[in-house]
Amino acid sequence: MGLFDALLGNAGEMTNAEAMDDLATILNPSESVELAYKLVRDMVVLTNHRLILIDKQGLTGRKVEYRSIPYKSVTMFTVESVGHFDLDAELKIWISGQPEPMQMEFNSKTNIYSLQAILAAKVAGQ
Repeated sequence: MGLFDALLGNAGEMTNAEAMDDLATILNPSESVELAYKLVRDMVVLTNHRLILIDKQGLTGRKVEYRSIPYKSVTMFTVESVGHFDLDAELKIWISGQPEPMQMEFNSKTNIYSLQAILAAKVAGQ
């Protein structure tokens, strides 16, 4: 992920091993990372059990919010791919009990189709 993508707020892919290292303290023993994205300090992680949003707060990033969303709570999602003039992909996720969707933008190098495939399998069933 380049500086330009970070400034625009676009997330880029990270390896599952990196994500497992970062989340070792909060993952349960039977949980594994299937896909992970990083945006400067924040992360979006899809595991075999849930969606985890990590928000590092403050100047030092010592305060961290871990938002854990079970896949059964996802009621709908949309994926918008990269276009000719729109250089980022977008994901919107609607969660039961929340009036507005969560939105995330991904850089053009991110394989948005693998993200969509995992979400479809987890939300709509395998």
